[in-house]
Amino acid sequence: MKSYFIAGTDTGVGKTTITAAIAASLRKRNIDVGVMKPVATGLAQKTGFKSQDVALLHDAAQVNDDEKTINPVFLPLPTSPYDASKILNMKIDMSIVFERYRYLVKSHQMVLVEGIGGIMTPITRDFFVADMIKQMNLETIVVTRSTLGTINHTVLTIELCKKYQIPVKGLIINYFDEKGGPAERNSPSTLHEVTGLPILGIIPFVKDYQKFEVMANVVEKNMDMNVFIS
Repeated sequence: MKSYFIAGTDTGVGKTTITAAIAASLRKRNIDVGVMKPVATGLAQKTGFKSQDVALLHDAAQVNDDEKTINPVFLPLPTSPYDASKILNMKIDMSIVFERYRYLVKSHQMVLVEGIGGIMTPITRDFFVADMIKQMNLETIVVTRSTLGTINHTVLTIELCKKYQIPVKGLIINYFDEKGGPAERNSPSTLHEVTGLPILGIIPFVKDYQKFEVMANVVEKNMDMNVFIS
């Protein structure tokens, strides 16, 4: 089975909840799916995994992999990895990231790798999320918003994927904002027209979006899960 990189057009578009939901849904199908959040930032949790996102992915996928394997790099500041590394005077070693990724690929039938921010979020001064995707040689699924501005952000993301020669399987449109208006309801067809990419799923607003069991059911109803296992 193929592994995938789950990228986003921006931060806060719902990459983590979507990735966790897909992982939980695949587990229901008895698929041994691993998860990875190579680089995470944010305030450290007092208990359990430092990153709340990593904890969610771990629980959804029901894996036994430890925190350092799923999340090799954690920077305890809510900012971009590069900014956090400068403020904290911490060097980010990408060789560890790729070493842990290779281990996960060998340990599971497939792996879902979740990015951080958008694909041009800097990890180091001259190494971006797009560079990480390219080096992992993964086909990418892009999660995008349903709100105003999504067409611009999505097209820019896809154009940069082309520049980096990153294959994109399709788009997932996440209606995480319940305040979307009539214009936003037209964005799925427009995004398909302007990018030429298939819409893999349109995820409606979910109040309990942080509960992966709830999100898994929603994803199953609004996506063809065979996309991931064919």
